[in-house]
Amino acid sequence: MEGQIRVLSRRNGPVDAEIMLVGEAPGRLGAGQSGVPFSGDESGRRLDQLVAAAGLSRSEVFITNAVLCNPLDDRGRNRPPRQAEMTNCRTWLEEQIDVINPTLVIALGAVALRNLDRIEQHGRVVKDSASEPIPWYGRYLAAAYHPGARAAIHRPFPDQLDDFRRLGGWIRANSRY
Repeated sequence: MEGQIRVLSRRNGPVDAEIMLVGEAPGRLGAGQSGVPFSGDESGRRLDQLVAAAGLSRSEVFITNAVLCNPLDDRGRNRPPRQAEMTNCRTWLEEQIDVINPTLVIALGAVALRNLDRIEQHGRVVKDSASEPIPWYGRYLAAAYHPGARAAIHRPFPDQLDDFRRLGGWIRANSRY
């Protein structure tokens, strides 16, 4: 396990990160090609803007996904992870959280939030994204919209940037940043 985390840490972020971001799954145009979560696609570019709005850099956060496989439909397009895929990856996600031991876990979208609820129930929904982080699993949990362009249908990107600015204030008040 320790060796696996070391390999992941080079691509996902520092092993001692206080902030962990949990997305849905690797995307075919981003992490599916590069092996780096939220890189090489529009979701990655948007995530970089959100992290910067919080006053952080990508090198300060650990980024992973609720599902580590790249779920594709019959036509080779991204699809939401199936329940079995989330179940299969939940233990791995829980182990990553335990090893990294972040102060704050930020769920990026409903899939991530649902899989985190399977580790410890929290009662949050993504529309709580503008809310303060809540105590969860010996640390704190915040909900945020996924940085993909489709999420802007439900929450415009400027509002998502404001959500991360507020999270940045919480982070500065509650961590070593």
